Amino acid sequence: MAAISSLLSASAVRERANLLLELGIAGKLDHFVVDLKKLPAAADAVIETIRADYPDLDIPFHSRWRDFEAGQIDRFGGLVDAAGITDPLVFGRAAFDLAIVSVALDSDPGPDWHYHEAMTGETLSGSEGVGVASLVLFASGLFSQDPADPLRVDAAALAVLDAADLAEAFQVTPENPMAGLEDRVRLLNKLGRIVADRADLFGEGEARPGGLFAKVLATADEDGRVSALQIFDLVQEALGPLWPGSLLRDGVALGDTFEHAKLVTDDPTSGLVPLHQPAQWLSYSLIEPLLWTGVEVVDLDVLTGIPDDRIGTLFLDAGVLVPRHAPAGKRSLDGDEFTVEGRALTVALLDSVAVLVREKLGLDAEALPLAKVMQAVT
Repeated sequence: MAAISSLLSASAVRERANLLLELGIAGKLDHFVVDLKKLPAAADAVIETIRADYPDLDIPFHSRWRDFEAGQIDRFGGLVDAAGITDPLVFGRAAFDLAIVSVALDSDPGPDWHYHEAMTGETLSGSEGVGVASLVLFASGLFSQDPADPLRVDAAALAVLDAADLAEAFQVTPENPMAGLEDRVRLLNKLGRIVADRADLFGEGEARPGGLFAKVLATADEDGRVSALQIFDLVQEALGPLWPGSLLRDGVALGDTFEHAKLVTDDPTSGLVPLHQPAQWLSYSLIEPLLWTGVEVVDLDVLTGIPDDRIGTLFLDAGVLVPRHAPAGKRSLDGDEFTVEGRALTVALLDSVAVLVREKLGLDAEALPLAKVMQAVT
């Protein structure tokens, strides 16, 4: 049981990703060739983006908040100002509410869906579209059971949300179809049940995802600092059951963990590759509200890179990763070994490219954590 449970950690993601990278460097993987000689070119591409987009090196984190800020508009800040929120605890709970619900909604909407934002007149698609649409939905008060306090998410409201509510909010029509609409609704309903059942994590008397804000604050050390590892571990404990995943070992649901025959170990975890992309994406997205309320967050690079397509493209374009065979059609983000291999190699290579970028810019990991490197990559 202990060995299996260890796969739920961030350290297991990094360890298994590096084991696959070692196999790739040795030429023992079936789906990708790894050419580390091309890694400096990948680092140069990241640095070029940093110098063009962030000449003062003030790079934001790669998190859900960048989608909320599409077009460089501080939408959440505008909502907070309009509501007159000044209490850090009220702000933190609202920010956590929004981030948790939006990450739960964040899956590929498909190539034919778009969102027209009335406030700006802009039309957005992909992750940005889903992010802005979820923020507008949050602002509408549909997630709140208190008309006087719309900027909140109540478990009871999530539990009764239906597909018609979400379809209207996301402007879904036969001409504007959204992939996975029903799955999103089921996930939000499930989130409502999870929050209602775990008052120890989400707060007594006020069942809302944002209750996790106070729980995170309670992990602070004597100097008031919160570790990113504590955030991730709390996210896994509180919301691990939320993430879709079919692997069950020794009674442990492993979430975003997949099988790969080449990853052989001498314990019950053999053949298993954890990635925990949703939990890490959410963890990064919960760090910024803490920083905005004056809480210092340390150990940022305990978390690993996010193996999404945009980041993986960096290594494909630079020739660091070369597919052995052209993939047939669009590959699933779920369990086939081609995808698992590519995602895990992306995680391991992000650590390597971050080291080169820091060296070339004369910065250390504290000044340029992985979360900022990823933002430059994307």
